Amino acid sequence: MKLADFIEADLDGLIDAWAEYAEAISQEDTLLSESQLRNSAAEILTAIAADMRTAQNAAQQEAKSRGDDRAPQSEFNRVAHRHAEDRLAHGFGINDVVAEFRALRATVLRHWHTTSPEGAGAFQEMIRFNEAIDQVLAESVWHYATRTERSRDLFTGVLAHDLRSPLAAILNAGEVLLRDNGLSSSSVRAVAFVQRSATRMKQMIDDLLIFTRGRLGDTLPVSFASQDIGRICSDAADEVRASYPDATIDVHLAGDLRGRWDGTRIGQLMVNLLTNAARYGSGGIVVEADGREGHVTIVVSNEGNPIPEKALPTLFDPLTRANSPQRSGSAAGIGLGLYICRCIVRAHEGTIAVASSERGTRFTVHMPCLPSLSD
Repeated sequence: MKLADFIEADLDGLIDAWAEYAEAISQEDTLLSESQLRNSAAEILTAIAADMRTAQNAAQQEAKSRGDDRAPQSEFNRVAHRHAEDRLAHGFGINDVVAEFRALRATVLRHWHTTSPEGAGAFQEMIRFNEAIDQVLAESVWHYATRTERSRDLFTGVLAHDLRSPLAAILNAGEVLLRDNGLSSSSVRAVAFVQRSATRMKQMIDDLLIFTRGRLGDTLPVSFASQDIGRICSDAADEVRASYPDATIDVHLAGDLRGRWDGTRIGQLMVNLLTNAARYGSGGIVVEADGREGHVTIVVSNEGNPIPEKALPTLFDPLTRANSPQRSGSAAGIGLGLYICRCIVRAHEGTIAVASSERGTRFTVHMPCLPSLSD
């Protein structure tokens, strides 16, 4: 008997064995009923049997083995998605999902073996069955992981958004207190410290919001207006010098540096790049801005040990850090600085790149002076 025929003929027995295993690994407080477990198993096994009856040439088989044969809207993959949704909603962990499919594979093959299949045909049947199991497992795990990550990102975004209101109250209260002439000198210093800490927290929360926007597929909001990149670079250098008194920052400006950008975002970009150079580099830091032919190029370079080559491909990814900070200063943050830089540059239709060697590290930003979205 062919394996697909065996699955359909012994469907109830296979479902019994699989449901029993799924119940054993589920959490005690799960709301997933036995009927839901059985329905899920029936859907998956029926879809696998149908897939095994579909003609498949050598090229299609190779594509499936590499995971290239994904058709997200196919009924086969919709079954996998529904299974993942059920398990996620009812408290199954990702390891439980994988264990379910492992049990399903073993159950079907063990039961089919009792029919004593023989020959090359049986071997090919097992190959097709394993391909189908692997495909539905991969799709279910992918969907489970995607939904889990999205839920986590939504939670992070909501938390960061809600934290802004109490933090704004702290900053506003600090402003009022600093205007009170009756405060002692020690109280003024304490309030100033609270304000600096709250401002730093606000920067971190803003970075976290940008991170979650990017993860959720939203573009970074920007508001374009006439700006002077030279002034923005100089202001950013002054701000970083205040936080890192030992840092030497030279600013060199050339060409036409006027254009339409989001001044706040570009300032954030420059502060992030300069802060990164102050924390991780050594020696002098140089900012070069040059505007010509409708574009502006900004280069931030610093001396110091090169960034490890293996870190370069993921340097602009979130929550990564190539080295440990070398300078004292404000808190090192959570590894979002360069990711935020990339988001800002992309929102201005530009590019950002890094080159690092024994001679130093250079971050190069290239942007149009008049991005199409600024019209």
